Amino acid sequence: MIGGMVMVGGIILNKSPVNLSQVTPIARLTSEWEVIVVPANSPHKTMADLVKALKDNPGKVSWGGGSAGGTDHILVGLIAKDVGVDPAKINYVPFKGGGEAIAAILGGHVTAGVSGIGEFAEQIKAGKMRALAQSAPKKVEGIASLKEQKINVELGNWRGIFGAPGITPQQRDALVKLVRSATETPAWKGTLEKLGWEPWFLGGEEYKKFLEEDTKRVAAIIESLGLKK
Repeated sequence: MIGGMVMVGGIILNKSPVNLSQVTPIARLTSEWEVIVVPANSPHKTMADLVKALKDNPGKVSWGGGSAGGTDHILVGLIAKDVGVDPAKINYVPFKGGGEAIAAILGGHVTAGVSGIGEFAEQIKAGKMRALAQSAPKKVEGIASLKEQKINVELGNWRGIFGAPGITPQQRDALVKLVRSATETPAWKGTLEKLGWEPWFLGGEEYKKFLEEDTKRVAAIIESLGLKK
């Protein structure tokens, strides 16, 4: 199974009866910065414009992104909190996939969109979307970061691989080795570059510890943002 921070948040927010402690962490693979976009014809020309609209009327600014409790949702909550808006008041619209979100953004059905930079890269390059900010500490792909625009938020969306429950340590280590060798191929490195993903490999027991810590971290963020229903 492939999953990541989005799944961690979704499990917590939806009070899922199953969670990632029930599978075997194999390897963390990548991290990806998030980008905030608006359609090209949006009246919001800058991140400052969008923040002003959010402060004036939080419910009127709708944010389209992935599943509730996922990285996109958390990023919007963190932005709201940093600019002095109650995160519980954000109007977040979750979509099942990138295609659905892109159609909603381009159609003007939501005020702004949030996703990994790779998800909206083609629309940004084609001039159909305007990128207002991204969640890295510094400028990426010519897009200014939130921090550079005086919003003290930084967030990367990690993804990794999980194996079946109950496999032996030897079986797990063999899978870690297999995945590690795959990440050293030219094809994988080309994919990272093409999609704007950062290599962030962590295998086996270290990945398990990271997952336990990240689950606590994401749960604390969701709680502090008032996103839990």
